[in-house]
Amino acid sequence: MKIVPLTLAEANRLIAQLHRHHKPVQGHRFSIGLNENGVLIGAATIGRPVGREVPQYTVAEVTRLVTDGTPNACSMLYGAAAKAAKAMGFWWIQTYILEDEPGTSLKAAGWQFAGMTGASHRWTNRIGRRDDQPVAPKQKWIKVLNGDK
Repeated sequence: MKIVPLTLAEANRLIAQLHRHHKPVQGHRFSIGLNENGVLIGAATIGRPVGREVPQYTVAEVTRLVTDGTPNACSMLYGAAAKAAKAMGFWWIQTYILEDEPGTSLKAAGWQFAGMTGASHRWTNRIGRRDDQPVAPKQKWIKVLNGDK
């Protein structure tokens, strides 16, 4: 398996095809892919933090990560996303996963569990907000890169 750069359109095509509960993203800072024998088997989009309270210019967030189920693919993408964000000078990188997901790939990539979020309908109660996202408690995971958390 090999990490490769992706355009947003390339990443979103794979997200639309393989992601279990999210649709493609509107924007990104960068996207990376995982290629095996010339076939794209995974993608991650890294953007600015969704939460307004999080520093927008010093923190990166994995907003989507998807694979075809190939073993170790998720860990490779999380590791590569953190390495790229570190090289770009971000203080830390974060992501959120569903409450019932084990976080095994994040642990393997050296990320740390940072707590639970509450379920919130804030994203769906404002005009123009999407209503196709899971509304449930989520796990927050971080990896400190160039600063203190």
